[in-house]
Amino acid sequence: MIRILVAEHLPLVRRGLVAALGAEPGMRVVADVGGAEDVVPAALASGADTAVVDLDLPGAGGLPVVAALHEKAPGCRALVLSAQPSPGQVRRAFAAHALGFMSLDVAPERLADGLRQVAAGRRAVDSELAAAALQSAANPLTRRELDVLRAAAGGARSAEIADELCLSVGTVRNHLSRVICKTGARNRVDAIRIASDSGWL
Repeated sequence: MIRILVAEHLPLVRRGLVAALGAEPGMRVVADVGGAEDVVPAALASGADTAVVDLDLPGAGGLPVVAALHEKAPGCRALVLSAQPSPGQVRRAFAAHALGFMSLDVAPERLADGLRQVAAGRRAVDSELAAAALQSAANPLTRRELDVLRAAAGGARSAEIADELCLSVGTVRNHLSRVICKTGARNRVDAIRIASDSGWL
């Protein structure tokens, strides 16, 4: 019997997942939660051996939750669901020790099959997402360019980034210009989106 924890922030979606997975032979939903802070305690209390984790969980977010499960409840293997999946999300999810990654609009039977794979210690990912993740370009950005772009993604202005990273404002602007050029972006915001979708941030 596969014991499942469902972690999804939208109550209607969570109820749908609980109902669909609970109807599958050999599966039992032992807990369901709506917030990031509740996942690890629920996994430990329920003895769940698999977890379906919403990427956009309120609080810490889905990927830190997956990493926390790996550290604090290693017997509970995670499959991540995303409403807008991208190759970068797939790579980040696996880096956080998820074993599965699927789109939120996956068919219930495909999700159940994926959970069976995850419960057996095997990876489960939509084939198109897996191919896109493998084919996406390698990261062309230097470590310093990534530092600057991460700070920009956090909302910092050039002067604030310069203070934080002990650089001149001109150097920060030069780094951002190179990032925009390397990514083929239209502007800073577009560069952040491209880098995030590609899994570089």
